[in-house]
Parts: sequence; C-alpha cells; structure tokens
Amino acid sequence: MRPTRMRTHGCGELRVQHAGQSVRLCGWVHRRRDLGGLVFLDLRDRSGIVQVVASPEAPSAHAAAQGVRAEYVVRVHGTVALRPAHTVNPKLPTGEVEVRADRLEVLNPARTLPFEIASGEVVEEGVRLRYRYLDLRRPSMQHNLLLRHRLAQAARAFLSAEGFVEIETPHLIRATPEGARDFLVPSRLHPGKFYVLPQSPQLLKQILMVAGFDRYFQLARCFRDEDLRADRQPEFTQIDLEMSFVEQDDVLELSERLVAHMVREVLGQEVSLPFPRLTYREALTRYGTDKPDLRYGLEITDLTEILGHSGVRLFREVAESGGAVRALRVPDQAAMGRKFLDELVELVTTEGARGLVHLSLTHNGARGPIAKHLAPGELDALCAATGARTGDLVLLVADAPERAASALGKVRQELARRLDLIPAGAYRFCWVVEFPLLEYDPEEGRYVAKHHPFTAPVDEDLPHLESDPLRVRAKAHDLVLNGVEIAGGSIRIHQRELQERIFRLLDLTPERAHERFGFLLEAFQYGAPPHGGIAFGFDRFVMLLAGEKTIRDVIAFPKTASATDLMMGAPSEVDPEQLREVHIAIVREP
Repeated sequence: MRPTRMRTHGCGELRVQHAGQSVRLCGWVHRRRDLGGLVFLDLRDRSGIVQVVASPEAPSAHAAAQGVRAEYVVRVHGTVALRPAHTVNPKLPTGEVEVRADRLEVLNPARTLPFEIASGEVVEEGVRLRYRYLDLRRPSMQHNLLLRHRLAQAARAFLSAEGFVEIETPHLIRATPEGARDFLVPSRLHPGKFYVLPQSPQLLKQILMVAGFDRYFQLARCFRDEDLRADRQPEFTQIDLEMSFVEQDDVLELSERLVAHMVREVLGQEVSLPFPRLTYREALTRYGTDKPDLRYGLEITDLTEILGHSGVRLFREVAESGGAVRALRVPDQAAMGRKFLDELVELVTTEGARGLVHLSLTHNGARGPIAKHLAPGELDALCAATGARTGDLVLLVADAPERAASALGKVRQELARRLDLIPAGAYRFCWVVEFPLLEYDPEEGRYVAKHHPFTAPVDEDLPHLESDPLRVRAKAHDLVLNGVEIAGGSIRIHQRELQERIFRLLDLTPERAHERFGFLLEAFQYGAPPHGGIAFGFDRFVMLLAGEKTIRDVIAFPKTASATDLMMGAPSEVDPEQLREVHIAIVREP
C-alpha cells in the first residue's frame, strides 16, 4: 500500500527485512489479548494482519492499549522486531515479525458489534446484509472483492491488447423486450413516458458494429426485474464484447484465451485449451442439461433401441409413443440403500418424470423390479452400452426424451454431491452450441426465441425457417463452467430482410417491429457488417473462482432474495412531491 502522511506501510506488508525500521500503521483492532504486563493487538487493514505489542516500557502506548476493544480504529507508531522463535505464527505472512509500539492513538472507538469480525462464525445472511459495512471487513469478503477487482483488470488488459475499445452504453433507454421484465424510469420532462434500465447492451453493441468500431467491450451494468436465486440479482455485471467480420469460431477462440488469461493472472493456474464443444442435443442426451458439469463422469446412455422392445411393458409403451429409455450407470453402488433410492425417485418425480427404475448387478445376478423381465441378451446389451459390471447400479427413466434426460440429469448431480465425486479445486469448461433458434410457447400460442431475436440461424437451416421453424439451429454459444453457464452469445443477424423474417415468426407485426426496433432495422440498410459476440456473467464467474455458493458473496452491496437492500432500506416510499413531478399516482390494491 502506498504510504501517506498517516502511515508508512500496510499491516500485512511487514516482513523480516523490515526488522529495525520505524513504522506508522493504521487499521482496525482484530483481536486484543492482555497477558498482564504485555498487551497484544492484532492490527488489520486491507493488506493483512500484524501483531502489535504494547509494553509497560512504553507507558503511553501501554495505557492506550488497555482501553481499546475489537474494531477500534487506531494508529500505531513503533519499531518492527523479529518475534522470538517459539512465538512465530506460520499461518500469517507477517508471522515472523511484530511491531513494538512507542505510541498508540485511538482514531475512532467502536460499539459492541452485532457479530464478531475475527471469529469466522457463521452469521445469518440477513444480519450480514443489514450490517454490510461490517460484513465487508471480514477477510473472506475482502478477498472476494479483491479477486473481483483483479479479474476485471485482467479482462480489461487482455481485451485492450486484442484491439477492443471500451465504450459505455446508456442506462436510460427505450423498452426493447428481451425476455425478462424491465425496470421502468418515469420521465419528468415527458409526462406519461418512461425510460427503462437495460437488460443488456445487446442492440447498442450491434449499433456500434454498424458504426465501424470493429471491436467493442465494457463491464456493463444490466438490470432485470425477475425472480431471484443464488446466481441472480436485479442488477448485475457482464463482460460484454462484440466483434465485426467474424465467424463463430473466432468468438469462441478469443473467449477461451480471455478466460485462460484471467485464470492465469488471478489464480496462477493454467487452463487447458481448446475447451470441449457439445451440441445442445448432445449435452441433453449425455448429461441431461444444457449446462453440463464435466468434473465427474456419470454419463447418461440412451437405451431406447435396446429396451424399447423388451419384456418391460413401461419401456415398450414409452418407445412406441416416441419417448426414450435413458440409463445412468453408478459404479460400485449395487448395494445402495432403500432410503437413498427413494429420495432419488422423489427427485425424478419432482422433475415430472413417471419414476425411476433401479437395477443392481450383484455377484448373484441382476436384482431389481425389471430384472426378471429382461432377456439375457437384453441385459448383456444394457451392460455393454452403459459399461456396467458386477457391483454397479443402473438407474433408468422412461419418458418423453427431454423429460427423461432432465430427470436423470438431476439424479446425476445429486449422486455427484452425495457420493463425493466432485474433485476440489477443479475447473472444467465446455461450450454448448447449435441451440434451437426458436421454441414454441403453448401458453402464448406462438414461437419465442431460445436466446434472443437477433441471433442468426445456421445457414444450411435457412430453407426451413418458415416451413419447419423448430428444426432451425442457431449460431449461438454458451460457455459452461462446472455446471454453471458463465457466458452466452451468438453470431447476430446483420441483414434487414432476415431480421424481419424472424420478427414475423415471433408474431411481431411490421408496425410493432418498427415501433420497437426501427432504429436497428434502419441501421441494417446502411452497410451493417457481419458481427457476433458474447457476454460473460461476471458475478457468476467470480463466484465460481472464489469458491462461493452465491453471487451475493462477491458483490459489495447485493439485494436479498426478495430484491431488498437491508442496509439502505430500499426499495422505499418516496415523497409525494417527487411522484407529482414525474406524473405518477400510486393506486393501492383493495
């Protein structure tokens, strides 16, 4: 830390080579120990912790140290000394030295805290968020936010070196629906009209490509008024980038190098390139999800051809109706307990599947509800297809293809957790590509975009756009890390005619399309280059690299699961005069 007029060093910077130097330190009292004659203080700032000793030989410092408590802010003048060999603390980078205080000044006392900073105790999240300014003092939280800072700096340095230009896009825009609810901002100067906060800079970064900037990026703030969970917040950050004159492989290759650079710079680890690629269908078939976790095996096998004509009535009926029989081999778990199996059955039915069938391969043959209905050749074919052998357990689901895959995907994840199959500290990336361009929403009775309506279709599928829309694949790509989607993007549509065809499929009339997206359609008429890009969910990426389970632990001032700020008390009511100025009246529901 740079010296100031108040301090010469950071607390965590002192080492053996500083012995004998006179120093001034400022920080918080992390712990205090009074051993009768000597008072020991662990002094903490952002750089770390160092031990300070106040001795009766320095009466002023000793008297002041008698009165301090945890989280007092103090300034210490003293001399760095080597600690006696038997008192060295190998757990601290400063553990070989201490500061012997000549003078100690209390800059600000502290009340009794609602929770201890130094103890490392588990504190209820509501309390942590209510006193976030205290929670952020904890070393673990400071570590997370410093990790976030370093990742951001690494991304900026890499992209700048690759010729990208950082350009800010506005936070007050017009509504261009992208799938989630918008946050509305009333206009004082234009009564009855509203801005919205951007869900992403999607259209603006495409406009920047039309404008000829070629390579754009920003760490963009995005806003979505949607239901929350551990990896979602109403406001979040993306590493957003867009490139002109590129194909999908260009975007993927650059993204891989960006990720490798960030991990190398911040964690000091190398990431193996290139990342494996799975098509959307392959990911669902093998892992039961389009966000596959590749840190462990447990791949799903399709047994429809093998068991669709077997003696198991359920399997026959499902296969005849166009469904699928999927299986999951669980090594060395033939003796899995009934309670665990019942919990897996409950998990599968929660996913909407009919049920879960188990088959145990014991030394005395196959055991389970379907064992006697399988011909020897069918059992042999099942074992060959799944790789199952004596001692293994095979779990099967028969249902509609995607439902069977999804159900076994959940089982796969639960088994990995319960059987401790996930290696600690592993980072496994993969791409998922060739998503469907569209999906049908039965509630709305129309097609909707799988990603967003500006994603380009795969060229060879264009002839089927109107005749068989669900057959058309998208030039879309998601990057998945350890079963979590951390980035998504696509090659964009850059021709007005094709964009209008997509709008028609989405049941968007020409008038409505022009009202919402007229500026984009107009821009496409003035020489729009082919372009594509990707947006990284920065909060999720930091969460995974920090080893946390929620993005709230890597954001300085997050909202709760109900989108409230417990520290500031937001959202809150506002003065009636403010409402009048923006021409809004509150109507209470009866």
